[in-house]
Amino acid sequence: MKPVDAYFLNQKEPYQSIMLYVRSVILNTLPEVVERYSYNIPFYNIGKKPMLYLNVLKGKDFVDVAFVHGVLLEKDFPILKNNNNRKQVRSIQLKSIEGLDQENFEALLRAAAESARNIKKAWFI
Repeated sequence: MKPVDAYFLNQKEPYQSIMLYVRSVILNTLPEVVERYSYNIPFYNIGKKPMLYLNVLKGKDFVDVAFVHGVLLEKDFPILKNNNNRKQVRSIQLKSIEGLDQENFEALLRAAAESARNIKKAWFI
């Protein structure tokens, strides 16, 4: 079993179901995305550049769907929030599968992939 699969299967509900659902939307929307396990969490890369990652933050009751270039996307996608005063990363906090607007999320994924392809450095701030 791959480490990323083990990560998902070791999550408690409802986090496991939310993460598996988000994962399926990511992989179906962006077939070129590379899923990897880094820093003990799943990352989704475009080429070698990180685009987003999934995490459950300690003491929080949601799945953090964090976009590496979120600061560049938040104007067009107001669903992105600046949690923990991060300089570059913006995220969606999901408490349930029903909380995700799949059509808007797919548009966000495509915009994030385009941003990752066009930017020179993954972490620019």
